[in-house]
Amino acid sequence: LWVLLRRSRRESRDSAPPTAKEPPAVVLDAMASLGAEMIDCGYPVGPTRSALDEMARSHGLSSAQAVVFPTSILVSSGAQESVQTRVVTAGETSALLYQVDAIDRIAGVARRGIGAASWVLAALEHVHTMPAPFSRAQRAGAYALLSAALSVLLGSSWPGVALAAILGTGVGVLLLGSERLDTVRRALIVVTAALGVAIVVLLVARYVDPGVLPVAVAPLVMLLPGGLLTIGVIELATGDIMSGAARVAAGAMRLLLLSAGLVAAGALVGVPSVATSHWPLGPVMPWIAVAAFGIGIGVYQCARPMSIGWVIVVLYVAYAAQVIGDVFFDGVLSALVGAAAMTPVAVVVARLRTGPPAFVSFLPAFWLLVPGALGLIGAADMFEGDSSGMGTLVTTVATMVSVALGVLIGMAATGSVHGLRNAPPESWMRRGLDVQPRATEP
Repeated sequence: LWVLLRRSRRESRDSAPPTAKEPPAVVLDAMASLGAEMIDCGYPVGPTRSALDEMARSHGLSSAQAVVFPTSILVSSGAQESVQTRVVTAGETSALLYQVDAIDRIAGVARRGIGAASWVLAALEHVHTMPAPFSRAQRAGAYALLSAALSVLLGSSWPGVALAAILGTGVGVLLLGSERLDTVRRALIVVTAALGVAIVVLLVARYVDPGVLPVAVAPLVMLLPGGLLTIGVIELATGDIMSGAARVAAGAMRLLLLSAGLVAAGALVGVPSVATSHWPLGPVMPWIAVAAFGIGIGVYQCARPMSIGWVIVVLYVAYAAQVIGDVFFDGVLSALVGAAAMTPVAVVVARLRTGPPAFVSFLPAFWLLVPGALGLIGAADMFEGDSSGMGTLVTTVATMVSVALGVLIGMAATGSVHGLRNAPPESWMRRGLDVQPRATEP
């Protein structure tokens, strides 16, 4: 991997930046719009700020500066006697993986000044008109698949796998139907989904099979803030204190909402005693479940079809490294090993023409490592007064830190500390984004 990374690096950092061919106002508009789109994709503020800084230098605005927060972008430049500033809001929507792929390629073109800033503005507008590669019915079915796969990885039984698929279908339809709701109603959806899933699981565990208890987490996988918390810890570790603290606080609030639903269900139905299932799964099933999870998450999040195979490769590397790490270390440090192993692979894959951006591969891996699942269970125990809840929460924090450190180690090993960069921008990065530049006023 190290040799491949060295051979594929074609950056020319010592070359002088080209002269800007467009007014600074247009460049600032493009920078603000690109930054907002990257935040909507879920990028940490560090790589986002790095992309905007490189775009400014490549367009001749060496004095331009960008201030990036999870909810807003501010760019300013004093290149022409008077200071010009653009402020836009961000983080109000979330992008699907095919949109993340397109925006990453746009950022790669913008970094090197290939094409005018007006092309960047037009391409960003074009992203929102691109059709999704999968229909809503396919996405609902994929959510059932990824729920069933995650229940296998969490140690469920055969009845639990079937129950996870059924509940996953319902939760998937609920989430797809609530995509355009405001933040208040989405918060209620989180509690409602957790309450409904927990009631069904507890009833089945009481009267059919106690081995279905892990299913309480599997259908809620897309509501778990694993990626949000991990990215927040990464930002805290790299010095972006305000954005990191905001993401961690948002992730903790999501855990509390989910826990409220679980605790309410436990109070209504009662929590059965844990017992051994009569229908256990074999040792091979988790390895099959990793591929099923990759397909499910790829279809539900609308990744490009050619990217799903690469996502599965990264997932297998992360899971295999975590299993091997668990042999030598405990479960917390095994997450560090898994994250450190998957990062170079994701970066190498991102440098291939058919490979997705590294961030597209990272997100499913975050959900696979599921640091949020442990936190959800621990918070629910604390609501019930269980003294083991605090220990589980401490384990969750340690797991998040381990995943974050693993990603940082992998980024340092691949020379990508300043950003999750895609391949050097070439003509293929414009494929599917061939739009006419926006007309600019003289």
